[in-house]
Amino acid sequence: MKLNKILLAIGMVSSVALVGCDDDTQYGKTPQVTPEPEVTPLLQAFAPNGTLKAQIRRTKYGVPHITADNLESLGFGNGYAQAQDNLCVMADGFIKANSQRSMYFGPHASIDFATGLPTSEDNGNLISDFAYKALKIRQLAENQYPQFSYNSRALMEGFSAGYNQYLADVEAGAQTGEPFCAGQPWVKPIDGVDVASYLFSIALLPGAANFLDLIFYANPGEAEEYLPRIVGPAPSAAQTTFIRDMNNTLIARAANITTPETNPRNLGSNGWGLGKDKTENGKGMVLGNPHFPHTGNLRFWQSHLTIPGQMDVMGGSLVGMPGLVNIGFNKDVAWTHTFSTAEHFVMYNLELVAGDRLQYMYDGSALSITKETISVLVNAGAAGMLVAEKDIYTTAKGPMVEAPPALAPFGWDDGQAFFIQDANMANKDPIDHWLAMNLASNKEEFQQAFKNYDGVIFNNTMYADKEGNAFYIDDSTVPGFSDLVVNIIKTTPEIQAARTQAGFTILPGNNSLFSYDSPMPYERAPKLERSDFVQNSNNSFWSTNLSEPLENYSPLYGPERGQLSLRTRMGLTLMDDAAGDDGKFNIEELEAALLSNRAYLAELILTDLISQCEQQGSTPVMVSDTLSKDVSASCAALTAWNGKQDNDSKGGALVREFAHQFDQSTMLTEAFDYMSAATTPSKLNTDGSALIALAHAALNLEAAGFAVDAALGDVQFVEKSLPDGTASGVKLPWPGSHNAEGGFNVYSTSLSGDDTLIPQHMYSPVMDVVTGNAAASGLTAEGYQVRYGSSWMMTVSFTDDGPKAKGILTYSESSNVLSPSFSDQSELYSSAKQLRPLLFTEAEIQASVESTLELTLQR
Repeated sequence: MKLNKILLAIGMVSSVALVGCDDDTQYGKTPQVTPEPEVTPLLQAFAPNGTLKAQIRRTKYGVPHITADNLESLGFGNGYAQAQDNLCVMADGFIKANSQRSMYFGPHASIDFATGLPTSEDNGNLISDFAYKALKIRQLAENQYPQFSYNSRALMEGFSAGYNQYLADVEAGAQTGEPFCAGQPWVKPIDGVDVASYLFSIALLPGAANFLDLIFYANPGEAEEYLPRIVGPAPSAAQTTFIRDMNNTLIARAANITTPETNPRNLGSNGWGLGKDKTENGKGMVLGNPHFPHTGNLRFWQSHLTIPGQMDVMGGSLVGMPGLVNIGFNKDVAWTHTFSTAEHFVMYNLELVAGDRLQYMYDGSALSITKETISVLVNAGAAGMLVAEKDIYTTAKGPMVEAPPALAPFGWDDGQAFFIQDANMANKDPIDHWLAMNLASNKEEFQQAFKNYDGVIFNNTMYADKEGNAFYIDDSTVPGFSDLVVNIIKTTPEIQAARTQAGFTILPGNNSLFSYDSPMPYERAPKLERSDFVQNSNNSFWSTNLSEPLENYSPLYGPERGQLSLRTRMGLTLMDDAAGDDGKFNIEELEAALLSNRAYLAELILTDLISQCEQQGSTPVMVSDTLSKDVSASCAALTAWNGKQDNDSKGGALVREFAHQFDQSTMLTEAFDYMSAATTPSKLNTDGSALIALAHAALNLEAAGFAVDAALGDVQFVEKSLPDGTASGVKLPWPGSHNAEGGFNVYSTSLSGDDTLIPQHMYSPVMDVVTGNAAASGLTAEGYQVRYGSSWMMTVSFTDDGPKAKGILTYSESSNVLSPSFSDQSELYSSAKQLRPLLFTEAEIQASVESTLELTLQR
């Protein structure tokens, strides 16, 4: 019996009936009545008399300090300031969420903004537009907007008003240094529903948004039934050619779709919450270090937000977050987030009614798969505008998905089909959840935010406060299964095998036992309170503090007793040895730990590797049947390396290349032991495999034109793109480590997290001398072009005089090349590798104000 048929069999023999799949919520949580106003009693939501007022004071590095008297006005100032700094990124995000990319840019996501022509034909825009409509992003935002809280709506409506005011000021010529996209037809006014649509789209990033291809291609029929149909008058000859080419690329793409990863953007972070037993002054400290793309809509943006007497919070937020701080602090508490290992969706295997591919069995009754025809506008360039329509298929809980060719048993055939249900679909809690965190004055109020809301969509949370409490929770949005189902998932070999094959959980869809309608509640989320520390570097909740491992939670939160990454082991090592002789941190030591740029792999094996080098001498090492390399120069470079990945670290690039050739499973001989998770696996294999990896690394580095003792800063760099996607020509040497080498302050060459259409230049990769494929490290003839990694770095220490904080936004506040804040923080980090003081008190701000803007709008 094929694996998927076994899953259906599991569903058929299960007898406990819970919540059905035939409700009418259409993916979202069950609509509620309009909530009572003023969730927070002292906080005013909407501006009185519709008069929005906000003050924006900018200090050094363009940091906005935004003051208002109510949430709507705070959102107003926030939306204006964000648009000043990142208009083009924001506008693209709104277009994508509203399924309008094809209308403005044509069907292909790879375009040349200067000519408007595709640089490659991928149909990425067309697939995105249809799939987002299948996910009902805009439709859900429109239907459920009245169910958002007053506070959420006030922030979204104020934010959209501020964004629109900036557009109006640009059009009126009241702004200088306007961004390249200003005045383009796709940069247009928005409203609160547009903001809600965008937030709904971001909530799906770790889940359904990775299945856009599989949603687009899903169909119950044969051959190419998934192809869009062009409606309207008979197409012209030019349109016929355009349609033919578009369809041919869709057909070619269908043969190559694959099962998506749950974190294809490789989103990561480090986060520490230090309690009173781990700090010199007995008060709390927080280290925040999200690793995110340096371009696109996952950029962080720093702000300071104040409603006098009620709210005073500073930190970094993802662009598009209306009027709130995602990672930051107030005078009482501080917190940070890391990307969780949790699964936020489930794929269901449906048992179809015999002879009918649009009906499935559920608790013994037949339910319908809904067929719906949707359309999008497609810009065909010189051939004009076309209306393309296609059929999509959905259940009440989520869209149907196609199976990749590589997973042949998983398909939509006469007996089965699949749909995906995302727990973050139409999640209306994020704004309220982060608002509650922004306002919290103690641990109990902070924890209450997680009890009241499920808005921290894909994050772990680390917290500390002025009382010296440390707290961790993974309350990311995880399907809320019963203990019985959790046990079935843990113990059923067929379910485990399906997960191993697909990379995510697949459950039977023919029995209500496996259904869910809400996320896991606070009480069942992994959490830990400590007086020493909590930490996370993207391993699961289990290793938050190895003195008190967290166990017996739903497997959808992630693995327990699993091998830790080299980065997590580096973080635990820093926690242990970076605080000086007393083992307790002060703010200087915390910053030094964050920026130490140590590499755990080297610390683990370098002494033994150099010993093997000495034994090898100048005898060449055989890398393949035809390639050999004398590694004596490489060994000398490793011996001279200063143990850090800084600009002046000679041999640092060789360490990077070696790390990408290193295989823990074969090159370390002491196996992983969960009882010694921070120190195993270990012990370098003496079989010569590490020397082969070193020789391989040296050959790759030299193939790129670099010496084996090249300093990292001569190889690793940041170079920003101009609006047309060409290189700026200004290369900044860039200190920092990499995941592969067990770094903590991590950077890489990946551009995969940039979901915008804004073009970014890239250099051609160097080909690996053995495999012939692109070098795994991202090495080019120019070096390592950093496009991802540490972004909003922050350290906070509570003192008797209030919070003392330092931070840096490594890629700077603005993505507008004409802004003075386009590269200033990047230059600071490149040259000095340091954080800067965060100006939080009124006295600090007044002494450093560089500009003031008073905004008023009568709504």
